[in-house]
Amino acid sequence: MTIDLVTRTEHRRQVATEALDNSRRSKLGQFFTPSQVASFMAQMIACNPKDRHVRLLDPGAGVGSLSAAAVAHLLSDASCAPQSLHVVAYEIDTCLHESLRQTLEDGAMVAKAKGVTMTWELRGNDYITAVAPAVAAQPGTELEVFDVVIMNPPYRKIKTNSAERVALMSAGLRVSNLYTAFVALAAAQLQSDGVLVAITPRSFANGLYHEPFRRFLLSQVGIERLHVFESRGVVFADADVLQENVIYSLRQGEPADSVILSVSAGGPDDATERVVASSEVIRPDDPHHVWHIPVDHADSAVAQAMRELPSSLVELALSVSTGRVVDFRSREFLSADPASNTVPLIYPVHLRGSRVVWPTAPGGRKANAFVRAPDTEKMLLPNETYVLVRRLTSKEERRRVSAAISSPADLPGDAVAFENHLNVFHQDGRGLEPDVARGLAAFLNSSFVDRYVRAFNGHTQINATDLRRLRYPALHQLRDLGASMPDGIDLPQDELDTAVTRIVPSIRIGDVLPAESADRETALSGSYA
Repeated sequence: MTIDLVTRTEHRRQVATEALDNSRRSKLGQFFTPSQVASFMAQMIACNPKDRHVRLLDPGAGVGSLSAAAVAHLLSDASCAPQSLHVVAYEIDTCLHESLRQTLEDGAMVAKAKGVTMTWELRGNDYITAVAPAVAAQPGTELEVFDVVIMNPPYRKIKTNSAERVALMSAGLRVSNLYTAFVALAAAQLQSDGVLVAITPRSFANGLYHEPFRRFLLSQVGIERLHVFESRGVVFADADVLQENVIYSLRQGEPADSVILSVSAGGPDDATERVVASSEVIRPDDPHHVWHIPVDHADSAVAQAMRELPSSLVELALSVSTGRVVDFRSREFLSADPASNTVPLIYPVHLRGSRVVWPTAPGGRKANAFVRAPDTEKMLLPNETYVLVRRLTSKEERRRVSAAISSPADLPGDAVAFENHLNVFHQDGRGLEPDVARGLAAFLNSSFVDRYVRAFNGHTQINATDLRRLRYPALHQLRDLGASMPDGIDLPQDELDTAVTRIVPSIRIGDVLPAESADRETALSGSYA
């Protein structure tokens, strides 16, 4: 009967998905959780035998897929055996209320047949503005607490002047997206030893934007389990989304000494798991609280080898910054073709392999030149040797990190401008030694760096902050590596990896380097309600 509950709810989900208006879905950040994923998440709810009267929260419930899966799990797990259940489901989209109501009524009937009393509430108000005042302990509010939270929060940026932003700031929560806001508030609503299971984009795992969220979350909960999918299309075939996601189980209270990590090639049914020390996921000495997810032993080996590299960028006296030209803010200075009063303007489209090829063919969509004027002088760099890394790569590209060399031999004049979608390695605003630049670009293009970034970067972008947090070979190693390939670094991947590991032997770690890592998608797509 509990299986039927999930099956009937899955039918409602499919009907709702087909009927959902794409513009409305985008506005609300809605994506619905398929039944197999919902059931997999519900199985992460480790019951506390003393929880005889279980209160369950599903914020952003959609048609109730996660509520149904959680109720089915709680009723079927002999270790739970609750005497009663009370489900609170928030859903702001009134178009889904009838389907959600049917799911909750269905769950109550299944519970009754098993001798368990289930009550429920469907709340149509906004979860953030409803709960944030209580988290902030504002007068006249009382914070509800729950034994279990299961959630797939909406994915959408929070506008700076919105009621949501005001409510969150009053609670001391500096978050930029609805999904992190939902998770933070729900963590604050956990009963002592309560459990929260969520599927969210993985982008929170690192980066400056999400650091306040990570800090707040880890002050409330410890990590019990993390799961990623190797394939996007199999599990979420009906969701046209690009974000890399992760499923996690968190428990209120002190963190455990270990974390269960799991991965599946397609659906959750073929998941394999291993246990790692919690310090492998959250390093105790990391003030930024970055989440690392080494799903297999090779990932752990890569992480260890990265930690053991001798240098940071600061220790190398190098810097990395985003390109200074934001084109939509500087339209009056863009030029399709070079002229006497312009300098070369370099976009990602100008990168071909590991070189800059400039200008592009006539009629291209991107400008080739940037007007040199008193107002633009601060946006220029001397035309010297730099290493460039695309901030965005498509999922079809073989490497997540794609580095190229900007050489004065390839560009005319004494100055150059780099567009904002490029990261630029420089030395105090000047160029690098050519050998160091070649060695740095070769290292960044190695399978070793690709494997590390795919495993431990929380998003598909490569920002300057991500590059600053890598470890690097010593300066003499970069110089020697660059000198070993004077004709450039456009080599077959295996030859490039061999050259890198010959100069930097500490990253020769068994069979983790082959470029098969480039085909390895480490997460699933989208945000699902």
